[in-house]
Amino acid sequence: MPHREFTGCHQLPMLGSTPSICALGWGPSASGGSLVTLIKLRPPLTEREVTKLKAGDLVSVSGAMVTARDKSYARVLDLLRSHKRLPVDMRGGVVYHCGPLVKKTLRGKKIVSAGPTTSARLDRMQAEFVRRTGVRALVGKGGLGEEVAVELARLGCVYLAFTGGAAVLAAQAIEKVERVLWQDLGAAEALWVLRVRDFGPLVVAVDTKGNNLYLRQKR
Repeated sequence: MPHREFTGCHQLPMLGSTPSICALGWGPSASGGSLVTLIKLRPPLTEREVTKLKAGDLVSVSGAMVTARDKSYARVLDLLRSHKRLPVDMRGGVVYHCGPLVKKTLRGKKIVSAGPTTSARLDRMQAEFVRRTGVRALVGKGGLGEEVAVELARLGCVYLAFTGGAAVLAAQAIEKVERVLWQDLGAAEALWVLRVRDFGPLVVAVDTKGNNLYLRQKR
């Protein structure tokens, strides 16, 4: 899988309840630490790619990414339960729990802030959403319920944690708004199909082996 390495690793302060992660930096770390690998993910992801990821890995995403929150999750499930097609193929995809802040420009819509939504608010729908859509990675903040995390691991989907409070940084990684679907739900709840580049760094907080960084923190 494509990747690059960087040196210089220091701990970011805890924001929200996101596990501390190593910040991208250049030069020697204070502890003289070894090289850290940043794994570059390019959707659509295969099961093989996802199963190689381990809790604690740092990743970035380049390519297509779709935002979704409560109302769009519910509509996706309503359509799929009725055996109807979705307007976007999510198989192997990356879904970002986010309600973006958008500004209209002469060139179209520009996302100026794209911070993560607390993922646990979607827990009642997570497993069915992943099972029906074939999504391979969810991105958000705050983690998932313990039972939900176990179910997602069984389905071959990882959970990637993005640090809360970095909404502008997230927006800077968005190269283009490809499509906006279901605008009747409102800008925050619509499905935004984005083209991103080096979106991250993200921490693999739940891997397909069932390892969960949030549970480790509690212990």
